[in-house]
Amino acid sequence: MAKIRPLGDRVLVEPIEEKQVIKGGIIIPDSAKEKPMQGKVVAVGKKRDDNGKEIAFDVKAGDMVLLPKYGGTEVKIDDKTYQLVREEDLLGVME
Repeated sequence: MAKIRPLGDRVLVEPIEEKQVIKGGIIIPDSAKEKPMQGKVVAVGKKRDDNGKEIAFDVKAGDMVLLPKYGGTEVKIDDKTYQLVREEDLLGVME
């Protein structure tokens, strides 16, 4: 994977695709599938307060998180798709 460090309070997340479900012999096309709602944090940026002091993130690389259905920016790196979202937009950390 190419090295990337998100800027500011952004988090780079690798969405986890749900396994394709075939119901009644009908294959659900990719265009009809919902976006994944879970992902693995790959990298975090650096948050700073108004005085320039670095603030710790609530998530770290390797954490499993719940993603918003809409929002963030989809990026492709080395033929893999990632989601670049603000930390405040993440819905939760899965434990």
